[in-house]
Parts: sequence; structure tokens; C-alpha cells
Amino acid sequence: MSDPIRVALPRGDLRAPLAERLLAAGFVAEGYAEGSRSYRFAVTGRPEVLVRVFSERDIPIQVALGQYDLGITSCVWVDELLVRYAHDSIVPLRALDLGAERIVAAAVPGSDLSRLASGVMRVTTELPHLATRWLNRLRIPSYRVIEVWGEAEAWPPDDADLAVLPAAAAVAEGLEILATVHTGSALLIGNHRALAERDLRAALEPLLSLPAGPLTAGPESPRPLDVPRGVRRETVTTRTSLRLAVPDGHAQRHTAAALADAGISLDGYDATNAVRRPRANLDGVEVKVLRPQDMPAAVAAGAFDLALTGRDWLAAHLAAFPSSPVVELADLKRSRYSLGAVVPDALPAETIEEAIAYWRRDDPNFAIRVASEYVSLADHYARARRLGRYRVIPIGGASEGFLPDDAEILVEGSETGTTLRANQLHMIDVIMESTNCAIGNAVRPTGARGTLRDDLVSRLQRAAEMVPA
Repeated sequence: MSDPIRVALPRGDLRAPLAERLLAAGFVAEGYAEGSRSYRFAVTGRPEVLVRVFSERDIPIQVALGQYDLGITSCVWVDELLVRYAHDSIVPLRALDLGAERIVAAAVPGSDLSRLASGVMRVTTELPHLATRWLNRLRIPSYRVIEVWGEAEAWPPDDADLAVLPAAAAVAEGLEILATVHTGSALLIGNHRALAERDLRAALEPLLSLPAGPLTAGPESPRPLDVPRGVRRETVTTRTSLRLAVPDGHAQRHTAAALADAGISLDGYDATNAVRRPRANLDGVEVKVLRPQDMPAAVAAGAFDLALTGRDWLAAHLAAFPSSPVVELADLKRSRYSLGAVVPDALPAETIEEAIAYWRRDDPNFAIRVASEYVSLADHYARARRLGRYRVIPIGGASEGFLPDDAEILVEGSETGTTLRANQLHMIDVIMESTNCAIGNAVRPTGARGTLRDDLVSRLQRAAEMVPA
């Protein structure tokens, strides 16, 4: 039997409306419409077609690599890849009538682009390549793009001048939209080589019949701003208060408990609720809620004196930037889980060395695929374990579904192992045991900020000593 036609479909907000259109087109992936937790689906009446569900941002990469022949995802993630790698092997085939989204540049109310461009413009975004293209078209004299995992709207005005993000997120945060950076809907894409060499009609014909969307979409090309040239200096604000970053999401519950045990109360931040800027019960402390993944870079840039994040994200940061000044100040001993190399249960190997030998039993030059959200850490692991020829695949979610078809190894964290067992996976090699921790610059702040940092760290350390082992 020939290789199946592999189609990548999105999870998230696109899933339900896309499933309706696929059903009308006679392309029925059983379980996709119901939001099944499974990642792989057969297509009714089309035995030669297989469907796999990904995060939207992962689909262009999978199609470009040739691991999938066709895919449907938001146009913005396709263009984010293509503006950086213009000659990649993605072929846009059809704009669809769903998933319309506008990416904008937004700032606090009353801001003006020309005025912001008078200094070094700090721009935060999940879309660094599109943001850079737009800034260059504007001929901004000096800028710094700060790539974040999410919630770019959280950064202005204290930690960025501008955010490039979906319009809905900007409005929800109360930011003012200053310009449009990108417009587009969902897009059907194909792998160039697969389209040229394979018979994809069983999947391509129904997918090409999906209702079409607007053709005039993609990155905006703004007129250059009339900004005087010359040397630009980044504004450095001298502050006396200590800035503390606390996390949202999964880590929030554990962090709230650690703070409470340390006698630190944040009005607006507890196990289930978080406002953007909680108020601390300590004079001289400013608090902001950020994604834990972004905290090490924010501390390295001097935006925060203290941050509560995961030791895994600190390790990932240091793997990417070995000379970073960020260090662990206290282990909070909560949110404990293992980070390691995950493989399928069916793999006939008990160690990573046996696994490498098995994968290369027929081809000594076989490139081992390592999928992970922790890209730098996965790369460091591959070199440390002497994987030889390998390829790291960056992913944004739905990670357990990558094995065994789309990667040999998944570098992933697991708290109890329940999710791994449910997907017939196990951790063959532990990289590190992670807990949440307090991080800061290796150089202690001077004056009152340094004293405050010492006090907070001491409180957190004493609270950690009370956590059961």
C-alpha cells in the first residue's frame, strides 16, 4: 500500500466552523467535529487519507518539512513562516471563508507612532517575523522586537511601547489600535514536492471545494513614517520600587500558595483569579502577571527584579543564552514534575542508547526527530546524549500526538504520568526534575530594591522549607 495522504487540521477556535464545512464538502474525519481528545482520525470513505490535529502555529512547519501533504491553518501563521523563509516549500492553495483575523499594532491610549519612533521602539509580539517586516517597511530608525509566548498585550506601557497582536486582544486589554499589520483568514496549503509528485486528489478535491474567502489578505505594506534620522537611545527609567513578576495559567495555583505561606498577599491574585497588576501588601513592590515562559528573558533585560517561574523555563533560557545574568534565587519546591525524553510504549528499548540503535538499525544516517516546546533545551539534550544526526521540531501544543508518526522523541514535562500513559507513552530518560522557583539577576539591586529582594527571597525560602518532600 502506498503512503497515505496526510492532512493537518487545526484545533482551537477554527475547529468547530471548519468541521461544518468539511462535512458539507464530504470530507468527514470521524471525531474531529466532536472535539475528540484523539489527535489522529481516519476519513470516512477515503481510506488513503489520514488526518492529524495540531496547534495552528505548528501546521505550516509540518507542511514545509514534508511531514504533511496538505494543511489548513490561519493565514497569519503561514505568513509568519514565509516572510522569514520566503523560499520554503509551502504552496498557498485557497483562502477560506473562516478564521478572519486582523493583526494590529497597539499601544496605550493617546500614543502616536511617530512619537514612539523618536527613541528605541520596544515591540512585543508572538509574531516576530511579521512585526520586523512591518517595522522595516515603516523605516523605523531603531527598534527592539521582544518575542513572547503569549499575552503581548500585557507588556505596554511599562515593558514595551507597542504590541503586535490580534485586534480582539488589544481591545480587551484597553489598548489603542494604531495600525494594521496583517489581515487574513484560514488558508489551505500544500507541500510543494507532494503537489508535484503525488496523487493527492482523494483529499485535495473536497478541500478545494470549501467556501472561498477574500483573496486580498496578507502582510500590510505601510507608507514609511517621516521620522528624523539620527542616534536613538533607549529610555532607561530609574526606579526605586521592586518589580515582581508572577505567573498565570497552570503555575498560578502553586505560586499563590507559596506567596500566602510566605506572608505575601497580592490583592487580585489567588489560586483562580488574576488581574494584570495585583497590589502587594508590601510598600515599594510593584507586581505584574506574565507568562512564566517569558520571565527569564524579562529579568535578563532588567524589566523585573524578581520573578516566580519554573526551573524548566530557566533551564530553557540558559540553554539558549548561556551567558545570561539570570540565576535561581530560591527553590519554591512546588509544582514538581519531571522533564525528559518521551517515547512510545511500543518502542523496543529500555534506554535512550538502545532507542538510538533501534532507530538506526536500517539506516545509520537516519535523522532522529525531536519535538518540543523547549526548543533550546531539546537541542542541548540531543547534543548531550550524542544523538548524532537529528532535527528539532518546535511545537506549540498537542504534543503527545507527535509520537510516533511525526517525531521519535518528545521532550516534555509530566507531573503524574497520567497523560503519557493515556497516550501509550513513557519517559525513557529524565533531563531534570522541575519545581517553581524565584529568579533574578546575578547582580543584586542596590539600595531599597536590593533589601526588598533579599526580604522576599528569605520569606519564600522559609515557606519552601515547610513544603512536604
